[in-house]
Amino acid sequence: MMAGVHALENAALFAGLPQDQMEEIRRIAVSRRVKKGELIFSQGDSGNGFYIIGDGVVKVFTVSSEGKEQILHILSTGEPFGEVAAFTAQPFPAHAQALTDAELWFFPRSAFVGLVEKLPSLSLNMIALLCVRLHQFAAQVESLSLKAVPSRLAAYLVYLAREQGRRDRVLLKISKGQLASLLGTIPETLSRVLGRLTEQGLIAVDGKSIHLTDIKALEALSVQ
Repeated sequence: MMAGVHALENAALFAGLPQDQMEEIRRIAVSRRVKKGELIFSQGDSGNGFYIIGDGVVKVFTVSSEGKEQILHILSTGEPFGEVAAFTAQPFPAHAQALTDAELWFFPRSAFVGLVEKLPSLSLNMIALLCVRLHQFAAQVESLSLKAVPSRLAAYLVYLAREQGRRDRVLLKISKGQLASLLGTIPETLSRVLGRLTEQGLIAVDGKSIHLTDIKALEALSVQ
C-alpha cells in the first residue's frame, strides 16, 4: 500500500499541490486491487469516475467488430486513465485491463469534480493532462495512418528511451503480441521488422530488453 500512496502523491495530475489539498484528495480516493488479466471496466460502462495506477501496468484498448484488438495506451505507476469519460459524464469509450497484478486508486466523479471546482491549481493540472492526452492521440493517429511499421516501431522505442531515461537500452513492459497491437500490426510482421532492424545494426533483442545500438538511426527512422 505504501508504494501506491507514494505513486498517488507523485502523480503528475497532483504536481505542485500543497499537503492540505493532497489530504483532501486522499480522502476521496478508493483503493482497489486487481489481478493480472482482470477487466477494470468495459467499453460502454458508465463513466462514474477515473483511476490512477498506484502500482502495476494497465492497457486501454478497443475491439473491432471482427474481434481485432487495438491497444490505445499502456499505462503504469502514477498514470491516470478513464478521466475523459469521467469528466464528460459519458460511457467509457474503451476497455481497461490489468496486465499485471495492480493497485489502483479510484476517484468517484462527483467527489472529484467537487474538488476541481474548489481547487484552481487542480483544474489547471487537469487541463494540462487532457492536452497531453490529445497530443498523444494525434501522434498515434498520424503514426498508424501515415507511417510504415518500421517507423512506428522506431518511434515507440525512441519514446520508451526518453520515458525510461536511457539511450542505450529499453525494457518492454508488455508482450510482443501486445506491442504489435499497440503499433497496429500483427505479431508476425512485428517479428520480421525486429529481425530487419537487428540485421541493420539498429537494435539487439534480448527477451524484453532491447538494446538501442544506433539511437540516431532509430530517431531518423521514426520520423520517416
